[in-house]
Amino acid sequence: QVQLVESGGGLVQAGGSLRLSCAASGRTFSSYAMGWFRQAPGKEREFVAHISRSGGSTYYADSVKGRFTISRDNAKNTVYLKMNSLKPEDTAVYYCAADKYVLGNVDRPHEYDSWGQGTQVTVSS
Repeated sequence: QVQLVESGGGLVQAGGSLRLSCAASGRTFSSYAMGWFRQAPGKEREFVAHISRSGGSTYYADSVKGRFTISRDNAKNTVYLKMNSLKPEDTAVYYCAADKYVLGNVDRPHEYDSWGQGTQVTVSS
């Protein structure tokens, strides 16, 4: 099982940008597709973005499409989430997750096998 550690969260004004990173342990990172989710207080965990094992295919939630970009560097065992044009409603704890079997439900938390501890993103208005 891969171990995941997120970083890069913080406080930013509306319209600003942040880049989140998720570092994975082990030598099998490239065998996992990866996803980003977020969870705001009192709300369910929400899908944000997914990237295939090679990085050649990506998928986004409608709420972030055109503003967020998911990418990965398999040589560095890291997946990224670049967030532009941030809005107060993007405020949440952001989690990365590893998807070993890619069963098709990439927007559902149960698809994923390993999770990081999360990093807080706060967008002020």
